[in-house]
Amino acid sequence: MSTASLLPPGPIPGHKAVETLAAKLRRRQVVGSRGAALETVLVLRQVVSKARFSNIQQLIAIIREVGRRLVAAQPKEHTVGNTVRRVLHNIREEYNSATKENPSTRNVYTISKFVLQGQPRKQTTYATKSEATGTLKEDDPDDPDSFARGLKPVLMEAIQDVLDELETVYDNVSKNAKDHIHSDEIILTIGHSKTVEAFLRSAGHYRNYTAIVAETAPSYQGHDMARALSAAGISTYLVPDSSIYAILSRVNKLILGAHAILANGGMVTIAGSLLAATAARAHSTPVVVCAGQFKLTPLWNLYHDYGALDFADPSAVLGFEEGKLVERVDVVNPYYDYVGPELVDVFITNDGDHPPSSVYRLIKETYDDEDHEL
Repeated sequence: MSTASLLPPGPIPGHKAVETLAAKLRRRQVVGSRGAALETVLVLRQVVSKARFSNIQQLIAIIREVGRRLVAAQPKEHTVGNTVRRVLHNIREEYNSATKENPSTRNVYTISKFVLQGQPRKQTTYATKSEATGTLKEDDPDDPDSFARGLKPVLMEAIQDVLDELETVYDNVSKNAKDHIHSDEIILTIGHSKTVEAFLRSAGHYRNYTAIVAETAPSYQGHDMARALSAAGISTYLVPDSSIYAILSRVNKLILGAHAILANGGMVTIAGSLLAATAARAHSTPVVVCAGQFKLTPLWNLYHDYGALDFADPSAVLGFEEGKLVERVDVVNPYYDYVGPELVDVFITNDGDHPPSSVYRLIKETYDDEDHEL
């Protein structure tokens, strides 16, 4: 049975909220991967609260359709699709847990499979969890909304788990920062990652160390990072990108953020990171990546040559006032770099530290295989 055939007729639940977020994503009015993920969870919570469905597969079809629309609005923001996949995974887990809590588990769960296969509802005796008592109660076959109404408290709890994880991701990534950064170390970073900023600020509460920030031309996001670290009382130096190779012989660790962590253990990250990671490898300097697990992406081929084909304004590299020179050249200003797994030593996430070789296992645990392609 195709997913499309399970969708109820008419507009999807929460249609207005979905289209509003899709428009904001298209116009890039949602800033940052975490911001996009948070807004996606809030929209999905609204969709589920308004949805009418008679079996779990109908709800999954609705959520997948919402996910497709949001991903199509901004394919370069991978955390949108990742968040939809995580919500689907949690919903399936809560649903399976609820069906197995019934004293007559085996019979109820077997009958529920007939529901999933599209059998008429009046032939089922499916059980759902009561919000008030935490026990399971049978559906009323004369009430077409009893299935959804009984199951929604459990599903909302599953979505809340994803929301809680996103809201605490900075704290959880940086909680062990003092174990990775030691006193008198010199740390190099590039760009302005909110996760890396929280990590370095947390370490600054326990250790006296020096941070060197590359200015990250032509976006110059390093200026914002240097200001933030300096304001936190951390000894900070801002350097041009051309100095990265020269200073790496004195650097103890290179700490980077990530836009997306791919299934092969590589990552898409701010332009300039590939240069820094390659120089770090030449100097045998450890490369540490700080990122929430919501950036785990079950994909591996994202046009590595140009960092997922996301480009910034070329005039930042070569101004239009250059006249005839501009007419004779094609200026490429990729926004992201692809950094392969061989250049990364460890990923520090909100669920612990992991080598690049473990990323595929994490993805298998975080998402369901059937959701890799929404």
